[in-house]
Amino acid sequence: MTPQPSASPVVRRICLVATEESGDRLGAPLMKALRQRLGDGVVFSGVGGRGMIGEGLVSLFPIEELSIVGFTAVIKQLPKILGLIRRTVDAVVAAQPDVLVIIDSPDFTQRVAKRVHARDATIPIVNYAAPTVWAWRPGRARVMRGYLDHVLGLLPFEPDAYRRLGGPPCTYVGHPLTEQLATLRPDTAEQARRDAKPPVLLVLPGSRRSEVARHIAVFGETLARLQAQGVVFEAVLPTTPHLEAAVRAGVASWPVKPAIIMGDAEKRAAFRSARAALAKSGTVTLELALSGVPMVTAYRVGDVEAFILRRLIKVQSVILANLVIGDNVIPEFLQEACTADNLAPVLVDLLNDGPIRMRQVEAFNGLDDIMATGADSPSVRAADIVLATMRGGRHEPA
Repeated sequence: MTPQPSASPVVRRICLVATEESGDRLGAPLMKALRQRLGDGVVFSGVGGRGMIGEGLVSLFPIEELSIVGFTAVIKQLPKILGLIRRTVDAVVAAQPDVLVIIDSPDFTQRVAKRVHARDATIPIVNYAAPTVWAWRPGRARVMRGYLDHVLGLLPFEPDAYRRLGGPPCTYVGHPLTEQLATLRPDTAEQARRDAKPPVLLVLPGSRRSEVARHIAVFGETLARLQAQGVVFEAVLPTTPHLEAAVRAGVASWPVKPAIIMGDAEKRAAFRSARAALAKSGTVTLELALSGVPMVTAYRVGDVEAFILRRLIKVQSVILANLVIGDNVIPEFLQEACTADNLAPVLVDLLNDGPIRMRQVEAFNGLDDIMATGADSPSVRAADIVLATMRGGRHEPA
């Protein structure tokens, strides 16, 4: 008998679209988990940053082209954004992937998903990092059901919110920070430093240039107010290389000079030793809470953004850690309330053993149970749902 040629191995094509660093940090471990499941029988394409490129993605364009913040900035760059959306949609449809995974950045990725679905409804689409329909524009949930097959939530309350609002199926896969608890929790020496004098005070004005510009002055005024009141502390300001110049220029006139540190390892080390934090609202609040660092938060946006957001936001707190905990234990001062007069007294409480500090510490102790995902990591849970959603259903390696 003539030997029959062996069947060609099945090659799975997966498109991923992530246009911010936060999405890239989700996409890279997801790609790694997918490759562990599929072996060499997977080809990745789409848009991503350094992490995803390191896992084998050839990005259509550098994600830095979309580092645009604020409604007015988006309007000015709208022709460019629309051009990149068209380019991305064309590439996805041409690739004919077994599944498209859009990651975070809903202003961009949701438009990509809608247009891909309109042109080829046979391509399954998974949304990793649920859009915040529970916070504002809840009507988006029902619209998303028309073009998304599954939503992967990072927060434990999101599946219930999507069910309540009539959205697509949503599964809580876990927040990536829960995979990093070993780098967030202090050892014995770091806990001793956290309890020692002078206390370490983290100063976190933001991860974007516009955020630094809006918060740096009031944060400096707050530290000056503490110093004038005789409060002794050691200020530490973690930042990134691309923001270093802006941060150094911003703190040049501060009477209290913080130690400026860079790099994720240095930042996490500072978190493990810090006693309290003055932070811009955002994901960092959950990072601090998991580290056990009590905080006061602040946030300022432009006047146009503030006018719009005040009419759209539907939640009692904009602090991510408060929403996960289910209680407003972390004080937040937004817009005109973001002043040294409001921030400084809370920091005095946090640097000592005041009631605000003690309430936060108690609440943070319950976060592990609230955010638990079982034995599998968030990226593995996400990968399993992506595999189950792709054309032909679940594909396991031979």
